[in-house]
Amino acid sequence: MSNSQYETYGPAGPGPVTYDPPVPYDVHDPYGAPTLPYDVHAGPGGRTLLDAVGGPAGSRADTYRPAYEEPTLPRQAYPEGGFAEYPTVPAPVVPPPGGRAQARRAGRRRRTAARPDPLRRLLPQALVVAFLAGGTSAFVAEDKAIELSVDGKPRTLHTFADDVSELLADQGVDVGAHDIVAPAPGTELASGDEVTVRYGRPVHLTLDGQRHTVWTTARTVDGALRQLGVRAEGAYLSASLSRRIGRDGLALDVRTERTVTIMADGRARTIRTNAASVREAVAEAGITLHGQDTTSVAPGSFPRDGQTVTVMRITGTKEVREEPIPFAVERTQDPSLFRGTEVVERAGRPGTRRVTYALRTVNGVRQKPRRLRTEVVREPLTQVVKVGTKAPPMSVAGADHLDWSGLAACESGGRPGAVDASGTYGGLYQFDTRTWQSLGGAGRPQDAPAAEQTFRAKKLYVRRGASPWPHCGARLHG
Repeated sequence: MSNSQYETYGPAGPGPVTYDPPVPYDVHDPYGAPTLPYDVHAGPGGRTLLDAVGGPAGSRADTYRPAYEEPTLPRQAYPEGGFAEYPTVPAPVVPPPGGRAQARRAGRRRRTAARPDPLRRLLPQALVVAFLAGGTSAFVAEDKAIELSVDGKPRTLHTFADDVSELLADQGVDVGAHDIVAPAPGTELASGDEVTVRYGRPVHLTLDGQRHTVWTTARTVDGALRQLGVRAEGAYLSASLSRRIGRDGLALDVRTERTVTIMADGRARTIRTNAASVREAVAEAGITLHGQDTTSVAPGSFPRDGQTVTVMRITGTKEVREEPIPFAVERTQDPSLFRGTEVVERAGRPGTRRVTYALRTVNGVRQKPRRLRTEVVREPLTQVVKVGTKAPPMSVAGADHLDWSGLAACESGGRPGAVDASGTYGGLYQFDTRTWQSLGGAGRPQDAPAAEQTFRAKKLYVRRGASPWPHCGARLHG
């Protein structure tokens, strides 16, 4: 009989087989599983230990367990998140030959072979982690924290824009020619940068009477005046300094303070004023205009800095005068009259008109009368004159050979329009009007052409000889 505590039978017949107690199953090994170190020979009836542990379906389990062994826990599955609670199932243990040490070594070898290589299992995971880490780093590197201030409203945002233009386009911020962007569009962006957009606003500015349309990025009247360099101290403003300027703009009237000198009643007064007109400035100087009083410049004009304005005290009266109206002359051609001869058929008569004048005295000095109105009292009568067109004769028998130029030089100095001191005689040959007309002449002799006067003188010589010219008649014969 064997000294062993346990014995069984092999296939060759009865005989003792000695086993060391197996190592209990380690429930904390995640890769472990209940294993047997080797196959056991069939026992009596052809049943094997493999059948007893977990043989083919339908086999009967062996419930034998040595008395000194404690029940062992089967390997548990470990789902993600921790250990699951499973009921304890006693595992049959068959003591293998060779003792506990050999069974322990064999179990470790089988567990190592069943487990995958840790490095081989971790390498794909490491590659995935590295790829995700690199992508995340690039993603984080492209993201920029930017402070964007649009028309005074700041906000901090994250963007992937490369430059200012792309940032504004992403944010839907439209800018125009009069808007200011700092830094300029197209400037590259880095995390921590500040981008400022200030919209331009039109200001319809009337500055000291001059109208302008200017653009400003200021949001208040005070800021706009500072931006435009307009001094607001002492100035008149049509809107308060705190008035906000919308995107549509604002109409603004500014009158700066100016120095104006007012001369009135022999005295000069210098004032500082933001008046809109000379009339207002005169009133601010304490000067009152009465009646027709006025100023040296238009009272409604804008007073300029350093301007001197003189107040004119005016007194005036009206005067009515009657004045003649010249008559017109109407000339008609007459073929019965020699060329150059004019005969008044109807004498003209001047008319009369009544004129009202304003007589003014400015600061004691009488001014030129100013015509106010005119009234016609009598219409003028037109004078009618006949003008001869007939060619005058140049020859008179018995008188053509005489020295008529010598006679003319003696009588009138050779002047066709000469008239003596008494006004009785006229022309080259000093005819009186009666004698002239008896010879066929029209009007006055001095008004007739020189050729006609010589012709009439020849006719007179044929009638009376040289007697009409008692002093100069001898000249006719040289």
